[in-house]
Amino acid sequence: MGNVSKIFYSILSILLISSLSLQANDLLDPKGKAIDMSKPVKVFILMGQSNMLGFGKISGGKDGCLDYAVKKEGLYPFLQDDKGSWVTRQDVRNVFTMGSGGPKGRGGVKRNEFMTIKNGKIGPEIGIGHYMGNLYDDPVLILKSCIGNRSLGWDLLPPGSPSYEFEDKDKKSKQMKTFVYAGYGQSPDRWVKGTEPKAIKWQAGLQYDGDVARAKNVLNNLEKYYPGAKSYEVAGFFWWQGDKDRYNTGHAIKYEQNLVNLFKSLRKDFASPKAKMVVATLGQTNKDSAKGNEKLIIDAMFALEKNTEFKGDAATVYSHPLSMGGASNSHYGGNAKTYMNVGLAMGKAMEELLK
Repeated sequence: MGNVSKIFYSILSILLISSLSLQANDLLDPKGKAIDMSKPVKVFILMGQSNMLGFGKISGGKDGCLDYAVKKEGLYPFLQDDKGSWVTRQDVRNVFTMGSGGPKGRGGVKRNEFMTIKNGKIGPEIGIGHYMGNLYDDPVLILKSCIGNRSLGWDLLPPGSPSYEFEDKDKKSKQMKTFVYAGYGQSPDRWVKGTEPKAIKWQAGLQYDGDVARAKNVLNNLEKYYPGAKSYEVAGFFWWQGDKDRYNTGHAIKYEQNLVNLFKSLRKDFASPKAKMVVATLGQTNKDSAKGNEKLIIDAMFALEKNTEFKGDAATVYSHPLSMGGASNSHYGGNAKTYMNVGLAMGKAMEELLK
């Protein structure tokens, strides 16, 4: 990225961040806020792949690190107190569970704490958590269940998604052939039409099943993950994904349909028919100049909020102007401002849906 582009993105980002940050800062009062634990916990489930997983650097004292953004650039003032220490929100719980594959796959809860900046790296959950905490007097649970390098067209394929045919180049013969792409529960991911599929140790939707099961395990043991909580209500879903699908045209062409099925499946699996959904686009994708698979995916994401079936229930965040450079496959260079910007924008979009 050239110097002119860097300056442009820096100025644009600061303007956007300032708008989002001031709204959150004006509302934030974590020390004086009374939390009524008799009320159901408002649960927001975060899913996706490495974009949602989060690779924003916290410390390092240089541009791109969260400590530099807060302490040197004056951004996200609500993250620190008057003494310069990271704020801990006693009204927002931050739980992160991660595993590979289905419900019995490796992994488990990686983070279980009140919302603060602590160790490791950050994702969009910080911005989302502050927005949702400011919106409600009720206790809030930010529940992230995801792992990197997973596609919506295969690993995260939602229940009810049928198989379909698509003509593509065969990797071995380099010739065009008609393939059958797996529907939910089928294996392998694709096979040549007219041939017998040979199942592998993975199947379509296996990661979806696992991510949902791990999130449910947290909710089924609510007291362990939100001390004092008596009940909960799943109020919304956040989705930041799409990188792996952009390398597979057979998956990219079905992204819109799969995203619709995903929203429906999540509402059903979490018994939350009125829950809202916010989707964020890939940071490197410009909606006005995107081509090929990236255009298919970003168009599919914007189509969700225009879908008449979900009118007023879904929103899409355009993350390109919020990104500080880099791409989804390089985790945006670990720039914490990208993850904060997108998180705040997703939180703001959810707030508007809920209001």
